[in-house]
Amino acid sequence: MALSYKARRRWSLVILLVGLPLYIGVALYVISLFDRPPFWAELVVYIVLGVLWALPFRAVFRGVGKEDPDKK
Repeated sequence: MALSYKARRRWSLVILLVGLPLYIGVALYVISLFDRPPFWAELVVYIVLGVLWALPFRAVFRGVGKEDPDKK
């Protein structure tokens, strides 16, 4: 079932305002469980995690910044 444009906009806002801060907190907590890696390794981990969180939500974010296609 495809989401409407308005539903995708709402869900993208919820994901960015609620989900992203929660994901950042979880990523920081998981990294803190281990001894601190070198700066470059830590940077790579954060970049990879930063990309991975968005992959499942690609369909929600796609086209949200454009004008409503159903608007006439």
